[in-house]
Amino acid sequence: MIELFIAKRYLRTKHKLNLITIISFLSTAGIAIGVAALIIVLSVFNGFSSLVTSILISFDPHIRISITDENAFSKIHELESAVKNISDVKTYYPFAEGKSLLINKKNYEIVTLKGIPSALKNENWGISTKIISGKFDIESIDNTGKIILSLPLALRLSARIGDEIYVTSAYNIERTITSLSLPSTRKFIVTGIFETNNRDYDISYAFTSLESAQKLFGLKNNFTGYELRLDKINKSEKVKKELQKILPVNLFSVNTWYDLHKDLYSVMTVERWSAYILLSLIIAVATFNIFASLTMTVLEKKKDIGILRSMGLEKNSILKIFMLEGILVGIIGTIIGMTIGLLICYLQIKYNFYPLDPTKYIISAMPVKIQLTDIIAVGLMAMFLSFIASLYPAKRAANTIIIDSIKYE
Repeated sequence: MIELFIAKRYLRTKHKLNLITIISFLSTAGIAIGVAALIIVLSVFNGFSSLVTSILISFDPHIRISITDENAFSKIHELESAVKNISDVKTYYPFAEGKSLLINKKNYEIVTLKGIPSALKNENWGISTKIISGKFDIESIDNTGKIILSLPLALRLSARIGDEIYVTSAYNIERTITSLSLPSTRKFIVTGIFETNNRDYDISYAFTSLESAQKLFGLKNNFTGYELRLDKINKSEKVKKELQKILPVNLFSVNTWYDLHKDLYSVMTVERWSAYILLSLIIAVATFNIFASLTMTVLEKKKDIGILRSMGLEKNSILKIFMLEGILVGIIGTIIGMTIGLLICYLQIKYNFYPLDPTKYIISAMPVKIQLTDIIAVGLMAMFLSFIASLYPAKRAANTIIIDSIKYE
């Protein structure tokens, strides 16, 4: 292909250090720096996103079905039947939760008290895996419930393992207001303290047995919902759609793990796209240099263009020569940038040369996760900008008038 051969010759024959050579070098360096920066930043975003997801998924269900209307209590058997018939569901269990007031001497806190089955202590996820003091023990003894507090709540309530605290629910408070009586409270023993590294959970959740929660909230034998764990987390959206087709939307609300933290993931997505767009400007500026160097090259090679055209080379071939020259600069810069970016990411994964203070963060080093889709997106974007920057100078070269370019030769 003669066009590619000539384009390579034009790139290689710039032995003299002139303005065009400097601009071409700056173009290549700018693209390389932009590509490397994009790959590194996107990989760091991937690392943090993966870390957040792993923290949330180790505690959250894959799908939560919440009861939104009391009429749904009569449909519980239909709900259980629907869940059993979905092959992707690994385990499921009912839960009961509501706002409660926890009191220990002069200290009190308003939290969401969640009742769960005792059988969850055998699972490799959830509250049983987050206990840092005491043990997972929520089975009531002699009408005295047991409760597991988060570390921040235990500190605020000045409660330790074995302490007795008193709990009343919003349901009890509402009932006592209407009957003009004192609110009834239940005694609970603190049997465990947990920490999830998720501030939202740690400051607002406490756990007890399902039976204790049902009594406290006046639910009798009813539940406030079901939580499901699947064989594979990436099937969550599929199972959600299946359940929504079966369950009445006015009685049940179905949410995936992503829906439960949609605001958080939306913010992370906005930050990721903002970083991508801003760092793409580095590559865009570098491609302006391609535009400048190619324009100057066209002026410098005006005689060569005239000779080639007089020898029978078509306009389209002249266009391809200068387009390929600009694209080659983009390819070289992209390859160098990818190599640098991937090398830095690998070194961080392997050696953690950028550490974090473990006393302030839950991890000891900056998390990095390389994704093939990011590399492809960055490479395509760099090549597209190089193509756009090369288009006008190449068209100008193709439209060169033969007589004007060689009449003084």
